[in-house]
Amino acid sequence: MQQAVEIFEVGPRDGLQNEPAFISSADKIALTEALARAGLMRIECASFVSPKWVPQMADGAQVVKGVTPGTARLYALAPNMRGLQATLATPVGGVCVFIAATEGFSRANTNISLAGAVERVQEVIAAFKAEAPEGVRMRGYISCVTECPYDGPVAPSEVARLAELLHGAGCDEISLGDTIGTAYPEQVARMLEAVVQRVPAGLLAGHFHDTAGRALANIDASLDYGLRIFDASIAGLGGCPYAPGAKGNVDTQLVYDHLVARGYEIAGSPNRAVLESAARLARKILGRTEGPEDAI
Repeated sequence: MQQAVEIFEVGPRDGLQNEPAFISSADKIALTEALARAGLMRIECASFVSPKWVPQMADGAQVVKGVTPGTARLYALAPNMRGLQATLATPVGGVCVFIAATEGFSRANTNISLAGAVERVQEVIAAFKAEAPEGVRMRGYISCVTECPYDGPVAPSEVARLAELLHGAGCDEISLGDTIGTAYPEQVARMLEAVVQRVPAGLLAGHFHDTAGRALANIDASLDYGLRIFDASIAGLGGCPYAPGAKGNVDTQLVYDHLVARGYEIAGSPNRAVLESAARLARKILGRTEGPEDAI
């Protein structure tokens, strides 16, 4: 029997962060709760970044405190020490930190060098280990693991180095992001060939945007290397302000259908019909109507 595959839902945070019109806390809470009712085990629903840079996420504390998650574990992004303190003041089950695999993206995304970003994330993880309540987990993101919009192709050895660094610092899990969504399966395979030599595949997640329509093929390549966790965004919401032209994360429903068709069990046994309801809610919140289930 094949090992179950988990879908890590990032729609309420990664999916909404780039929306220009502010989405109410009530709507963010409703979407997160709809995804929890669908049976998704982990949901990233907030980001404790400066409202100056990401105003959409200014209400992170209200959202986390307002959600009744059921059995889902809520995660929030904490980019620095201030963000960590704000995150730990809420009932989160997981904290996320991030670095980029390139100098160009690091400076564009966080206005800090890659070396500076690595030093900062190590400080945040160390403080987390000292202060976090028992049971709260630490997740690390690495952006631009195959190609960077500023620096071009990324060396697999550099991604492996950074993944090993995050693992050694104390991350329970490391998500590897094709941030601009243009990777080919062959690129993903070369990257993973290097990374799994440093970090066990069971501690890795795939984070694929679908700009070029190859996200599902990249998931297949990752499955071949033993990855069993994949980030996805309900209704394919998302994009990155520092990756021009990048589309949202691969659609949660597409990932669900693809994995089921391949014979995989989905961890938590999400309800497909309830996922459809959550997707309709997401599109309603954003004033969009596309999606085949909206005609039902």
